[in-house]
Amino acid sequence: MDEIDRAILRELQTDGRIAYADLGPKVGLSASAARQRLQRLLDSRAVQVVGVTDPMAMGGQAMALLGIRADGDPRTVADALAERPEVVYSVLTSGGFDLFAEVVAPGPKALLDFVNDVVRPIDGVREIESFPYFGIHTHRFLWDVG
Repeated sequence: MDEIDRAILRELQTDGRIAYADLGPKVGLSASAARQRLQRLLDSRAVQVVGVTDPMAMGGQAMALLGIRADGDPRTVADALAERPEVVYSVLTSGGFDLFAEVVAPGPKALLDFVNDVVRPIDGVREIESFPYFGIHTHRFLWDVG
């Protein structure tokens, strides 16, 4: 991956629907050369273009990252969480927590109820630490591509 590829990725992170006619000049290429470069990145599976929803725009007003410590295999906890629409994502870790889950709820009370009534009773959940954030959307799905 060279500097032009990274420039293409930076532009796509800003606007994933940018037209090749606009992308090319921004990265110092013609539209067709930009299209070929991006196609090469897609074909190599180095890049995947996907739509990402904004949970706050879809009605959520309270979000939290849950650090979860599990007894036994944390994958069973992650599988149970994956079945819940409130869970945006979960990820297994090898640090101080066995997994993290990001959850979204209509408001602070619903978030608290979800943690206490849904997550805590899951078999294998030993401990939860909640890192809540309310009312504003704080996601930026941008990765440093150089």
